Formats: sequence, C-alpha cells, structure tokens
Amino acid sequence: MVAKKGSRGGTVGDDAGEELSRDPLQAILLADSFATLFRPITLERPKVLLPLVNAPMIEYTLAWLESAGVEEVFVFCCAHSKQVIEYLEKSNWLNQPNFSVSTIESYNAMSAGDALRLIYEKNVVHGDFVLVTGDTVSNMPLTQALKEHKERKKRDSNAVMTMVIKQSKPSPITHQSRLGTEELFMAIDPETKELLYYEDKSDTSKGTLTLDRTMLLDRSSISLHNDKQDCYIDICSPEVLSLFTDNFDYQHLRRHFVKGLLVDDLMGYKIFTHEIHSSYAARVENYRSYDTISKDIIQRWTYPLVPDIQFLQNSLTKLERRGTYRASDVGLSRSAKMGPFTVIGSRTTIGKHSEVSNSVIGEDCVIGSNVSIDGCYIWNKVNIEDGCRLKHAIVCDGVTMKSGAVLEAGVVLSFKVIIGQNFVVPAYSKVSLLQQPVRQDSDEELEYADNSSGNIEITLPNTTDVLEEELRTEVSDLQIQAASEVGGAGFIWSVGEKGLEEEWRHSVAPISADRLLEIIKSATNELDTSNEESNILPPSGELGLDSGNESDDGRDDHAHFEKEVEATFLRAIDENVEEDHIIIEVNSLRLSYNMASTDCAGALFYAIMKYAVDTPHDSAGELLKITNGVIGKWEKLLKYYLPSLDEEIEVILKFEEMCLESTKEYANLFSQILHLLYDKDILQEDGILRWESEKEQADESDKVFVKKAEKFLQWLKDASEEED
Repeated sequence: MVAKKGSRGGTVGDDAGEELSRDPLQAILLADSFATLFRPITLERPKVLLPLVNAPMIEYTLAWLESAGVEEVFVFCCAHSKQVIEYLEKSNWLNQPNFSVSTIESYNAMSAGDALRLIYEKNVVHGDFVLVTGDTVSNMPLTQALKEHKERKKRDSNAVMTMVIKQSKPSPITHQSRLGTEELFMAIDPETKELLYYEDKSDTSKGTLTLDRTMLLDRSSISLHNDKQDCYIDICSPEVLSLFTDNFDYQHLRRHFVKGLLVDDLMGYKIFTHEIHSSYAARVENYRSYDTISKDIIQRWTYPLVPDIQFLQNSLTKLERRGTYRASDVGLSRSAKMGPFTVIGSRTTIGKHSEVSNSVIGEDCVIGSNVSIDGCYIWNKVNIEDGCRLKHAIVCDGVTMKSGAVLEAGVVLSFKVIIGQNFVVPAYSKVSLLQQPVRQDSDEELEYADNSSGNIEITLPNTTDVLEEELRTEVSDLQIQAASEVGGAGFIWSVGEKGLEEEWRHSVAPISADRLLEIIKSATNELDTSNEESNILPPSGELGLDSGNESDDGRDDHAHFEKEVEATFLRAIDENVEEDHIIIEVNSLRLSYNMASTDCAGALFYAIMKYAVDTPHDSAGELLKITNGVIGKWEKLLKYYLPSLDEEIEVILKFEEMCLESTKEYANLFSQILHLLYDKDILQEDGILRWESEKEQADESDKVFVKKAEKFLQWLKDASEEED
C-alpha cells in the first residue's frame, strides 16, 4: 500500500483534529459510473475493475483515500456487483489496520441519486464524508479542503459541499479538455470561493450564457471561468444525503443535484470550491481520458501512484530510461524494440523485430515477430501473432489476433474477440462477442443494461451476476458461430447516433492530421470573429469580471504549453512524424493555450536544444557536434516559427534562460551555438544585434551572455561595416 502522507485526523488543525479523532473520516466510493461510455467492455466487467496501467481503477482510488487519511470507506456496488465484491474480498483492502472497507450492494439503483438515498437509509455515515467514484486517480492531500469545509460549516450551516477543481484549459478546437470532457463554465465568488453557476458546453445554446443579475447584489465581483476541470471529488456534510432523500428528482450528481442547489433560493444551501494546483486529480470518464490519465501515470504526474511503486502487492515493474517500465520476468527478444513511455507486465513475451512504443501491455501476453504496437493498451492473456499492426487501440483480456491482422486508429476489441488472418478492423470500430443492443440506453442507466440483437434477445437484468453469467453462457456458442464479421469471432458495433466525430472526441486515437488542419482553420476564423461578439467567452476565461490569480495561471499555462510542445517534438522523433504534421500539432496547442507566435518559437527551440543536450556525450566538443546535427535536421521547422525579429529575439532570450537554469551545460558554448544559428540562417544579423542593443540598459548580471558573445558580436558589426 501507499505510504501515509501524515498522521490521521490531527493534520487538519487542532479543532478539526479533535473532531476527526472522535468521528473517523469516512468516504463513499461509487463503484458504478451509471453510464455506458465504456461499452461494449462494461457489458462483461465493471468499469472499476478495468486495468489502468495494469492495475484495476479502484486500486488507485482506494490507495489514495488511505494515504489521504480516510479511515472508513463504503463501496457502493450495483452493476456487476458480485465481481466487485469478490475482488475486494480477495484483495488486502478488507484487512488493513486503521482503514476499513465495506461494501453496500444494490440491484435496483439506476443512478448516483438512488445510491446515495440507499446509503442514507443504511444510516452508516455520521459526519462529513468524501464522495468519489471508483475511477478517480489522485494524489491530493485532503487536509486543506477538509479544514476549509469545516471552518465554513461553523460560520454557515448551509455550506453543505466543497467541490475540488483544478486548472485545465479547454481547446478552442473541440471545446473539450484533454480528458475528452465538454468545456465547463463556472461562476465563482473570488473572495469566498462559493460556486454560483455550473454548466457544461453540451447544455449551452450556441455558446451563449445567461447569468442571473442577483448574483451581483451582495458581491463586488464574480469570476467566470471556462478553464477549470471538475475533479469529481466532493467533501460533503451529512445533509447532502438527506437532500437526495427529500428530492427524488436528484439523479445525476452534477446535472441535477449541483445545478438544483444553485437555483434553489428557498433552502439556501451553498456549494464551495477548493482549487488544487500542484496535486493531481482526474476521473476516467471515457476512452480519451483513459488514454490521457494512463500517460499521466506513466509520466509520474500521479506520484506515488506510479507503476514502479508497489501499491499492488504483485507489482514487479521497474522504471528504466526514457520513461519505460518492465517487469523482471518479461521475455524480450534481442531484436525487439521497446520505445519510450511503455509498460510491459509480467510473463509477457515479445518476438523478433517487433516494436512497442507509447503503449501498455499487461500480463501473460504473447506478442509474435514483426509486430508493430503504437499508442495501444493491451490487457492480459492477449495473443498477437506475427506481422500484426496496432495503432491507438484498446485490446481486452483473452483477445487473439491472427497473423497479419491490422487495428486502425481508435479500435476497441472486447473480451475474447478473435480477429481473422490479415483482417483490417476499420478505425473507431468496437468489436464484441455480444451483439449491439437494439435499444440505446441513456447515460443514466447501468453499464450492462439490456443487450439484444436480431432474433436473439439477451436481457441481463439487474439481479445477480450469477444469473447474468448463466444467460450469457446459453447463447455464447451461437454468437461465436454467427460472429464472422471480423474473420474470426466478434460483432462490429455500428457508430452511435452522434456520429464519427463524437467517436474520435472520446477515443484513445488522436484526430488525423488532415481533419485537424481543417478544424484549426475553422477554429481560427471563429476566434477572429469571437473578439467582436460580447456574448462569446474570451480565451482568458473571464467576462469582464474579476479573474482572481491571473498572473499565476498565466505562468502555469506557459509551463504546461512548453511541456506539451516538448512532448509533441519527442513523439515526432520517435514516430518519424513529418515536419508539416508537427506544425499542425504545435499550432493546435497554441490555440488551446492562447499563446503568441513568440511562445511557439521559444518552446520549440527549447524542445530541440533539450533533446540535443539529453543525447549521451562525453565532452563539450561532442555536445557542440550533436547540437549542430540536431539543429541541422530541424532547421526548417525552426525557421517556420521565426518569421520576424521578435521571434528571433525570443529564441535568444530562451537560450539565455536555458543556460542559466535547465541546461547549464550550454553556458560555455553560448557564443559558438549563437554563431551556429547565424550560419544556418536561423537567426539573422539584425535580430542578434537588436538583442544586444536591448541589453544595453540592463543590469550587469543580465549581460553575462552578451559578454560571452562579445567577439562574435564585434565580428558581426565589422562584417556589416565592410558590406556598407
């Protein structure tokens, strides 16, 4: 289990500590998401037991709750409840000292509201509690959020909930966050942090928001944001449970409960926000957020919940260079290549000349020879024969891919599907041994609601998983015989009612370069006109109202932008991506983060130079040679982002910053590399001399690199005079 981050209870201040010592801190964990976004996979296995970087999702949630000081967790199970209960009984969670985990089972709950009403009837919650879903990944400490919640409650008994949020700029291209969720609009009192308005993009009409004027009656300012992410972590007072019991219209936690309280003037209940900055918190809502959060785990944003920390007892994974993780008993052929940001589980074997990059492979998998796997999630006991190609796909337990089979981008193969020899599964297809339900259920219903097809009707009722398994067994032979759509065994599900565009928005596959270019052009035109319309939210997230901590947010945005550009560049090198496609991706990031062209120039220059200095070398001379080669290879890309002197000066300033901070090894090579950039026509004479002139009035400490380049600068001036 994860090491504790402090003592229980008493860490939230003296008064709060005494209270927590009397009443254990409790949590309600909803093991059912009451949605269908992970179909067809969740027809057979509950979402919380799906592997996330080779560990069931619920493990991350429970490990975080334990480390954050929660002492008692009630796991509410509905869909596939027997599977969840059996898993917990076999795990060590039911036997942890000072950490109690118990289950509450229901066969009839159809929503989060139903779940909370049943928990209220059980009378097991006796004080403030943490409300989360079992697909939550976080490392945030609860200390400060609990303290704020309790202090507010002492001042105002109507303060019933504190909602955890964090910075997450949505993309103007798709109006979604990096987690694939819709753009979210929040109005918050900047002084009290009270939540005043909550609406996601899907519920707005043509981007127009209508705010009640009464919000400003007793307030000097309001912050309106479209740059916040709802972490779905709530600190709740016991009254929350009774509110669900009193109002049976409350089904969805946000759509009904939160928005209902915000417009209910009669009762006067209030919701507040707690924003986290350095901690991590996110929820796996769809396939895209599954992909994003997996990458965050591999890149260690979720520390200590990372692959090489043994919060799972059977974890044998070790961290290697380039962000790769490999179990000690992996069978890797000498000619096989293991690319960056890859995880390979125990007892998996990979054959000759196969390549795996940016992927997670589970346990007991057999990967043949000459197989290419990129950006995929291969679960356990999967057999992939020789010559197969997989790109940005999810492959569940027990799947077999015959030789030469191909998975195009965005494919999902459910359990035990067989893909025939040389068969190409079309992009964004979902394949299952179970046929697609004729009736489309709403996202409020159970993960494994009715599953019917053709003349064979298979109803999986809300009873026990034993009955469900019996029903599935009766028709399995007939289904496998009929399922020849993929040359083996499996039915290809048709695209949902919302079309292919919705599929790629929620898919693990990135949008194609051609489609991205088309959307960027359209988004650029929209952004140009949006500044002239008062009813469109400006990129900063503010609508003429107080913005709160704007300067800090700006710095965070710039840092995140640079990291995204660097990751894009490294991925381009690893995947041999063309320069034109890199430009498209960087431009889309520029739009997402609302950055200027100078920011792009500086960020890309940083990525290129960082790659050069990270390449193994033994001396300054060798580093200079490596840098010369790297700049030579990518000079066309650099020149694209240097259309004027402003961008050139930004590059030199960025180089100064690197020499002082992140890559000090370059400091003694500053003049030589500046000369190199000039020789390759990346930097022009005017840009370099203007940089020097701008430093004339600076402090002596800021002229360090001007002095280092003094001889080169004088040579430039002399050459210019000779030309004149």
